[in-house]
Amino acid sequence: MNFVSPQIMAKARQVKLLILDVDGVLTDGRLFFDQQGREYKSFHARDGHGVKLLRQSGVEIAVISGRKSSSVALRMKNLGIEHVYQGHEDKIAAFNEVLAKTGVTAEQAAHVGDDWMDLPIMVRAGFAVAVSDANFAVKQYADWCTETAGGLGAVREVCDLIMQAQGTFETALQRYLI
Repeated sequence: MNFVSPQIMAKARQVKLLILDVDGVLTDGRLFFDQQGREYKSFHARDGHGVKLLRQSGVEIAVISGRKSSSVALRMKNLGIEHVYQGHEDKIAAFNEVLAKTGVTAEQAAHVGDDWMDLPIMVRAGFAVAVSDANFAVKQYADWCTETAGGLGAVREVCDLIMQAQGTFETALQRYLI
C-alpha cells in the first residue's frame, strides 16, 4: 500500500463499522446469468479473508445492496456477516437501521462504494472510500480511493488500512508467522 496521509489514518482509526456495497465493490460489477435466469457472482477470496480479519479485530461489517441475490446471501453467511441489506434502493434507510442496530454513529462508520447509488451513504459516513475503478463523480466524494479495483481485492485493501490505523494489523499477521 502506498503512503496514506495522517488525516486518512485518523479517519480509519475511528471506524467501528465497515459498510460495503456489493456490485462493483465485493464483485467486479459484472452480472452473469444462465439459461434459466439464475444469477452468478464472483467474489475474491482475499476480500473475504480481509473481512474475517477485520471482524476478528472488533470492527462490525454490514452489506447494503440495491440488488437482491441468493449468491450474496450465501457468501455473506459464509463470512459471518449478520447485517445484510439486499434490495434496498433507498440505501439511507438501511444505513440508519444498521447504525441503530449496532449503536455506531455515522462518524464511526466507513462506506466503500463505486457508483452514484452509494453517494447518500458516502457523504454521511465518517470515512468514505471509493474503489479504484469507481465512477469519477463518486471518487470526488471519497476520502480515500483504493489502488485495487472492485471485486479484485479492494475490500481487503480497506480492511488492511483500517487494521493498520487501529494497531491490530501486526497482531493479526503474527498469528500466521508461528
